[in-house]
Amino acid sequence: MIELVIFDADGVLFDSDESNVAYYNWIFAQMDEPALDRGEEIAAISYAATDVFKGRAGSDAAKLERMHDLARNMDAAPFFRLLKPSLELRPFMIELKRRYKLGLATNRSATVPSLIEHLGLAQIFDAVASARDKVRPKPAPDILQLCLERAGVSAARAVYVGDSQIDKLAAESAGTHFVGVGRRIEHDRLIPNIAELPLTLERLAASLQ
Repeated sequence: MIELVIFDADGVLFDSDESNVAYYNWIFAQMDEPALDRGEEIAAISYAATDVFKGRAGSDAAKLERMHDLARNMDAAPFFRLLKPSLELRPFMIELKRRYKLGLATNRSATVPSLIEHLGLAQIFDAVASARDKVRPKPAPDILQLCLERAGVSAARAVYVGDSQIDKLAAESAGTHFVGVGRRIEHDRLIPNIAELPLTLERLAASLQ
């Protein structure tokens, strides 16, 4: 039986490639740093901001703190406007919520509350966990485990919906089922976008009986 469906944010609820690149490049521009290179752009899609900042700052603690300070105090609204959901999220989530508890588990940190508001998903999630909870980011299982704890559901009765290898690894470590979304990951349960998720969940539930 599946009781809880946990979503990653970037690459699942929306395409955020353009938004993420703009976000980091804005921060780096304030510090007269060069824009993201291609490797950093790829990392920025899935990894926590702390990891991206550490990769750029290296051993320079003052530079790292400056990046975090800019991130904490910036206006995220211009970057939210660059997000591209694959469907109208609130009606989709409300319908899904008729059958399952819903969770959000993301490597995003400071932007999570305002992101939920921007997407029109206030009061939708039964549990939210993120890097702002000061736990290890994915691929460690901590964020997923915290989301499970807050939802009051065991890992065996939960599904994590993600778009990257680190999402898959986090789900495996946490003991949840996994559904992959998009083209950045290979998995036996892979869908092009979340519009196909309800049928995939029904099939998964049937296979577990």
